[in-house]
Amino acid sequence: MPAPPAPAPPSASWRSAAWRRHASPAAAASSSSTPKSLLLILPVLLLLLFALSRAPDLTFSSTSTSADAADSSSSSVEEQLLGLPHSFPLHGRPFDCYASPQASPVVANLVEGVPHPFFYSLADMGALPDHPHKNIARLLKGKRFRKPDISETIQELLAGEVGRGGPSSGVVVDVGANVGMASFAAAVMGFRVVAFEPVFENLQRICDGVYLNRVQDRLVVYHAAASDRLGNITMHKVIGRLDNSAISATGAKLAFKSNEGIAVVVSTIPLDEVIPDTERVLMIKIDVQGWEYHVLRGASKLLSRTRDEAPYLIYEEDERLLQASNTSTQEIRAFLSSVGYNDCTRRGTDAHCTKE
Repeated sequence: MPAPPAPAPPSASWRSAAWRRHASPAAAASSSSTPKSLLLILPVLLLLLFALSRAPDLTFSSTSTSADAADSSSSSVEEQLLGLPHSFPLHGRPFDCYASPQASPVVANLVEGVPHPFFYSLADMGALPDHPHKNIARLLKGKRFRKPDISETIQELLAGEVGRGGPSSGVVVDVGANVGMASFAAAVMGFRVVAFEPVFENLQRICDGVYLNRVQDRLVVYHAAASDRLGNITMHKVIGRLDNSAISATGAKLAFKSNEGIAVVVSTIPLDEVIPDTERVLMIKIDVQGWEYHVLRGASKLLSRTRDEAPYLIYEEDERLLQASNTSTQEIRAFLSSVGYNDCTRRGTDAHCTKE
């Protein structure tokens, strides 16, 4: 008996009709629920639009410049570090590392023998290739950079009585920051730092250290010489020994008579114009090659604070450098006594003063 013929496959028109038959209930359900969904979503959208209209504008205008962004960034860092109100009348702006040309080459390393190690970058590399800086030679031997005395001193003091309240208790002021060996010693411990450095090449190296030590939220640096008045002054850079640069041409050449000197005009600013009365200052370190008296005079208000609020003071007391700037140790001590600093002791070439 012959096999029954196989059923013919459904035609395309049948498949289309079947799809319509099976899909129609879901489609109907979807179409019937759409108005309800819209009714539920509409109030939510209205609430979101209302919230956005009340929120501050967080977008950047397409016409804003990079300089505007840099100013905004600097302001927020200042306010965070110093607790400044937005309207505080700062004279000048902090140095903007991101707007500065990058120093090159960069030679940096960790410092040896301090409880809280940190990086700093060399500004002077010696007479290459025959007579490199001693720390370049150490680097090539796999050693860390030699420990600066001021770094150990800063960390010792901040770990003790001076920093008793911890990093949140106040700021450290570093005047004559050079490449940041005091600033970074404090910043890596968590303390906030305000630094002043007039030599541009040193500022570039501070910027290296800000990145390498990850302390951009703790350090504000001013491209200025701290002094007793607002304005400008001629400074003398010592090529090959930028750390010996000084306001006095005589003072700049005292130790390195054969090095070339270059005169540059720098801004001057008193500490009293930068540090608000509401900000507690734990310590002021000053190393400005004989210009210390003028820095101290520009901080008269700050130094006149009561004993419990007065900062611990460290300044270089080198009589030859002071005389080159027409001042003296005696004149500085008399001024400090007038604002209550009667307890000063010598540690090497530095004087340490308190109101005890």
